[in-house]
Amino acid sequence: MTSPNVLTETARQKYFGGYQCTYEHWSNELKCKMNVAVYFPPSYSSSAEKFPVLYFLSGLTCTHENFTIKSGMQRIAAQHEMVVVSPDTSPRGSDHPKEHDDWDFGSGAGFYLDATNTPWSENYRMYSYVTQELLGAISENFNVSEEKRALSGHSMGGHGSLVIFLKNSHLFKCCTALAPISNPCKGLWGVKAFSNYFGEDKAVWAEWDATELAGKFKADTPANILVCQGDTDKFLEKELLTGNFVEVAKGNTCLNVEYRVREGYDHFYPYIATFLHEHFEYIAKFIC
Repeated sequence: MTSPNVLTETARQKYFGGYQCTYEHWSNELKCKMNVAVYFPPSYSSSAEKFPVLYFLSGLTCTHENFTIKSGMQRIAAQHEMVVVSPDTSPRGSDHPKEHDDWDFGSGAGFYLDATNTPWSENYRMYSYVTQELLGAISENFNVSEEKRALSGHSMGGHGSLVIFLKNSHLFKCCTALAPISNPCKGLWGVKAFSNYFGEDKAVWAEWDATELAGKFKADTPANILVCQGDTDKFLEKELLTGNFVEVAKGNTCLNVEYRVREGYDHFYPYIATFLHEHFEYIAKFIC
């Protein structure tokens, strides 16, 4: 079986002086080949210094391409001399029953968790894929610093960013989230996903809910998180519940949470593209 650390380049395109590339590799956790997009800033090819690296997790229905095509992030990453890694959002090609029936569950909706309920437990292990295989493959193959990592994400990817960071704050310097699914134990998308991936044990659900994790998070030094949210987002009240996370997190002295409300903005890529530079600026304070 091929090691997850063996990456095969399948695409390369020049972008603001750097290169946007796509790689394919085998995942033992997901039991399939996975695509991952990596942006290298202009100075990458000529510098021996290890580069800061941002892992960006995308939302429901997305692949590794959505963020790289729609956000305009390459211009910002080039300015900050930052490598940006964008993985896919679920395993591909397993064809479990009902896996492809709905846009908010199964294929394209892996929720960055490790499922415990069959058949999903066989390969819906995006949490272990990201925290073990992906981080290992990027560090093994590219000139990036393991001491200068950050996480970000949008919607379902914002949920993934928050949960992975709260479980592994020792691996990342900071975390940001745009319109994240923040309290999935209570939100419509989360309840549907968790019921299928975990069954009905609510104690297991809580281990994958950013609001629940924020309440019990402990650290010697406060962990740094930026969350932003459009105030006209149609998913805010029933699916995202961003305010629940912010309220709990701000009550924990082990978390340093900054919350920015975006007046008149909704959930989608125009909102992301408008404010993404602020997330890069926030992240750069900690890893650049």
